[in-house]
Amino acid sequence: MLQLLYTAIFSEMLLILTLVFKTPLRKLVIVSLDRVKRGRGPVVVSTVGATLVVVLSSSLYSMAKIQQRTLEAGMLNPTDQVLMSKHMLEASLMGFLLFLSLMIDRLHHYIRELRLLRKTMEAIKKQSRSFEESKNGNTVEQKALTVEIATLKSKIKKLESECEEKGNVAKTLETEVEALKKQSDGFLMEYDRLLEDNQSLRSQLQAIDQSSKQS
Repeated sequence: MLQLLYTAIFSEMLLILTLVFKTPLRKLVIVSLDRVKRGRGPVVVSTVGATLVVVLSSSLYSMAKIQQRTLEAGMLNPTDQVLMSKHMLEASLMGFLLFLSLMIDRLHHYIRELRLLRKTMEAIKKQSRSFEESKNGNTVEQKALTVEIATLKSKIKKLESECEEKGNVAKTLETEVEALKKQSDGFLMEYDRLLEDNQSLRSQLQAIDQSSKQS
């Protein structure tokens, strides 16, 4: 279970890095995500997400039961401590996995919006140039064209400001990706520490069993 979660997390992190940086793979990834969001793809993704939420809820419920038993007994036995650490790590990884999935969806959405905005800006600039070239008509037509050009220029400025805002959002997402990478490294260190604690607890349990057998 843990190996599968780590594999999925690192795969999503690689996918996010591919979307953030402009590489030859970026276009292929965007096309693949477009196909996933069509047809039965959203149903499959929703099913997988719901399954993860159910498993996450189960881990949280198990942690709550262990905590309740600890409060009733007044102390945390080694077995419950190991189970608590395991459920806590699984819940953290599943939550991180769901967060990365949401980030991939938002990145894909913003990239598509930026591409549409750029195409719209190019079309408006072409229309503006064509209007400027046709100023040799009569005075009434020239005034109408001037007004329309001014309107188109204001739209261009608005679209440029929107593109700048989207660029700032992309930079913010890139910063969040770096922070998530550092957090993932922290999870790995925590996982190694938990493995060492688990090995130590097993050694203590074996020593206790041997002592009880000798007694």
